[in-house]
Amino acid sequence: MSRQEKNSLRGILVSSAMRRQVNRLSKDTSISNSINTLIKYKVNGLLTTDEKGVPVGVLSKTDIMGAYYADLPLDSPLEYIMSSPPLFCQSDDPLEKALEQMRDSGVYRLYVLGLKGNDVAGALAYPDIVGMLYQYCCDCEYSHFRQQKDEVGEYIRRLRVRDSMTRDIKSVTEDDSLVHAMEELSIYRMGAILVKDSAGRPAGVMSKTDLILAYKHGVDPQDPVKSVMSSPVQTCGADDLLEDAIRTTIYTDVHRLFVKENSNDDLVGVFSLTDAARNRSGSCQACISSRITIQTN
Repeated sequence: MSRQEKNSLRGILVSSAMRRQVNRLSKDTSISNSINTLIKYKVNGLLTTDEKGVPVGVLSKTDIMGAYYADLPLDSPLEYIMSSPPLFCQSDDPLEKALEQMRDSGVYRLYVLGLKGNDVAGALAYPDIVGMLYQYCCDCEYSHFRQQKDEVGEYIRRLRVRDSMTRDIKSVTEDDSLVHAMEELSIYRMGAILVKDSAGRPAGVMSKTDLILAYKHGVDPQDPVKSVMSSPVQTCGADDLLEDAIRTTIYTDVHRLFVKENSNDDLVGVFSLTDAARNRSGSCQACISSRITIQTN
């Protein structure tokens, strides 16, 4: 008989983690107006609807970046670039099941159907799962946030950033074109990429948010990356507690941190909200060993 893996999501429903605000736009809305909505509400995607308000697709920053790459006019309707159909889960589905669906489908979010009918009741994305895990860790009796001294440290190994980070760092140079940066982001399915200077040192980060804003403001796609990149590079240590890294991403509204060894400035990986959600084990071995009881209401 196979041993069932234990983790901190077991027993939790989608309704406990989903975001109840759902941003929607008509498929006839212009790309320009959709960028305004994404930036205003600080979201990475939104639901597109037909003339009757029925969901017909999803618009993401990746879709808009593709329109920028293809040199589509900003007044083009979302119908030209949206992904269809939207993917759904149920509010009473196990959160583990929804996470597996997201992973298997290669998507960043699902839309959540309510218990009554086919009305969209919310949205579930990786940051929503991370936020729930963070609150869970904060409330846990084993959390280092709740303890002045690590009284259970000899019994529980706290997870570090290196336990969840992605070790492969992709990069472009600050003199590369925006087109090249878009190609790299598309090939490796990333939300942002490290930018290095002529000496190979970290100089900034190029994200899809930076690119869609460049599109909105009419920046030539052949312009160099350094013209619109964000800097400085936000970092954390490989041996930093996972709880602390999650807290940093949540409170600074940064979706990823580049990881360096504490002894030097060499970057050794990238830690993102997606990594934290896919880890599914909270921030210490207490979750994995099921010594914490998960309350579901």
